[in-house]
Amino acid sequence: MRGVLEEDLIPSTAPGNNNKVKLERPAAGAMSSRHLIHRCFASTGTMFLWALFLVAMTATYLSAHTFVDTSSRYFAASWGGLHWERQIRASASPRRPPGSAEGAGLSVLVTGAAGFVGTHCSLALRRRGDGVVGIDNFNSYYDPSLKKARRALLGSHGVFVVEGDINDGRLLAKLFDVVPFTHVLHLAAQAGVRYAMENPASYVHSNVAGLVSLLEACKDADPQPAVVWASSSSVYGLNDRVPFSEAHRTDQPASLYAATKKAGEEITHTYNHIYGISVTGLRFFTVYGPWGRPDMAYFSFTRNILQGKPITVYRGRDHVDLARDFTYIDDIVRGCLASLDTAGRSTGTGGKKRGPAPYRIFNLGNTSPVTVPTLVAILERYLRVKAKKNVVEMPGNGDVPYTHANISLAREQLGYKPTTSLEMGLKKFVRWYLSYYGYNRGAHTFRNS
Repeated sequence: MRGVLEEDLIPSTAPGNNNKVKLERPAAGAMSSRHLIHRCFASTGTMFLWALFLVAMTATYLSAHTFVDTSSRYFAASWGGLHWERQIRASASPRRPPGSAEGAGLSVLVTGAAGFVGTHCSLALRRRGDGVVGIDNFNSYYDPSLKKARRALLGSHGVFVVEGDINDGRLLAKLFDVVPFTHVLHLAAQAGVRYAMENPASYVHSNVAGLVSLLEACKDADPQPAVVWASSSSVYGLNDRVPFSEAHRTDQPASLYAATKKAGEEITHTYNHIYGISVTGLRFFTVYGPWGRPDMAYFSFTRNILQGKPITVYRGRDHVDLARDFTYIDDIVRGCLASLDTAGRSTGTGGKKRGPAPYRIFNLGNTSPVTVPTLVAILERYLRVKAKKNVVEMPGNGDVPYTHANISLAREQLGYKPTTSLEMGLKKFVRWYLSYYGYNRGAHTFRNS
């Protein structure tokens, strides 16, 4: 190709041309002037042609490089193809029996499906006959092997989980092109209050940019799905009125995590207002249970107690114990499914709003705050091991000393009613933990009281 291009661009004398042209010799002075001008133009023209040649070669290289890079990323993608599409459609198909009391069934895209809450919600939806497709990026915020084990669990129940990022607009567009999802349960997020001090960009990437990317896909989908998404009790921030109510102010976040969740509430409101997307935001209060997150206190306490390592128990000002409204995962799942079932329709088509759509926010908590020392005492009893405690004052890392949910609105509109006490919930968690991590059951017998 290079030779051809050079021949095309660089003039040459044709071989075998015997035509002779008689040139008259001009006067000496005139010849010198014209000769210089001719040489100047000839040199300039040659330089121009060489420059044009180099530009063409550079453009060709860059185009080829871009093509190779794009192609390599395309072929390296873990999604796409006819087999993949068949898996997506099969997983998204509702399986409720005809004429069932619950209706025809939902088709739900669950983001963060290999996460703690995402796994439990996906299983619950599938068990009642709804279609479910998951998406998760399997990041390394905590051990990805736990997420992969959750994915295997989902797969055994017929739930297909796509490995991908919600910031990937092409992937989201493809999913909505393959399946007309009726609902999106958006649970993907960068979690954790303290980690925001180490990696703040990850919170903006997942909780803000990722949310916008997902809402853009929902906006353009036909039909538009109803969106139920996980906000957080952290949005209450420095609010000291308890129990926390949806009517309380949420403009004083105490952490970057809380700020991104509050931003999410404003962003979803904007898409609801402009594009007619039905939105339900759920403010979770300290969710715990089997298959939970290793960065949560109850999980790390259990691990360290069993390994004989000390645990750090934070205490608030004036030696006041921290307290949390611990909410068992099964109660949270019931709240999520009730939100999906009662979500009104989105009203947009092709990105244009046709009328007002529902916008709701609910607290999902247990309404019974428990102090952290009480949590530790319950774990000690079930594990039959005494914890080595380091009690220190709570650092200024974004944590708040107390959470307590007012759930009257969720009770009224969703029929939400938590039923699991911390005692019972931790018993179920410890049983799962000992089984999953292979501890000797004989050495850790459960007590009934």
